[in-house]
Amino acid sequence: MLSANLWHDWPRHRRLTERLEALARLIEAEAVDVALLQEVARTPDVRADEWLAERLGMAYIYTRANGHEAGLGFEEGLAIFSRFALAGPRVRQLEPTPTPFVHRVGLGADVQTPSGPLATYSVHLGILPRQNAAQLDSLRRWVGAGSRGRTALIGGDFNAHENTPQIVRAQRIWLDIFRHLHPDSDGSTHELRWPWGSRLRRNRLDYLFLQPGDQRWRVLEAGHLDGPVGPHSDHLAVLARLAPEA
Repeated sequence: MLSANLWHDWPRHRRLTERLEALARLIEAEAVDVALLQEVARTPDVRADEWLAERLGMAYIYTRANGHEAGLGFEEGLAIFSRFALAGPRVRQLEPTPTPFVHRVGLGADVQTPSGPLATYSVHLGILPRQNAAQLDSLRRWVGAGSRGRTALIGGDFNAHENTPQIVRAQRIWLDIFRHLHPDSDGSTHELRWPWGSRLRRNRLDYLFLQPGDQRWRVLEAGHLDGPVGPHSDHLAVLARLAPEA
């Protein structure tokens, strides 16, 4: 399983096709079965969702979050890619919304794995702390109501460091896959730099969570990584390798 923010880099979209190729090679190198993606861009030159689907030969669903391709020439959204069939696609706008022009969305689907359906969710939360906390509460209620006791995988750019109250609350309900295997490691997935190149700060913003339910999975591996041929984004991807328990 992998979660990755693809960094749409509006309005410049720098090296977008090269970065998509870097992500595709990462997915191939790690034998990823399910990828939960954020900031999936559609520009006049490339639709990232269609480009990746053709490149990887995976099933996928996509939903727009912000922008409007036909009206503005740009949009970005969420996607779920899978080597298995997908069923039951669902979308939720997470409240509150900062402005009528900025939306935070969750996208869900059931991956038809050989061990049975697995509910999966890709999400991208806002950056303002109070709104971020409320959106995460909205996400937890939506996932809990929709999964109805089933196991669920939730991944995305949560835009909140792990010491924030909302992430701490989420960790009490969902298994933080990376922290489950690496309780004391540096978990940073994003860093800001000054214009002259020196580092301003590093944060852990990207997560894969597992909601316990009807299926039991063992966590075999977890890590944060970049593409094997160069960065795919300004965020590291979150990788988890899971195995169903007998």
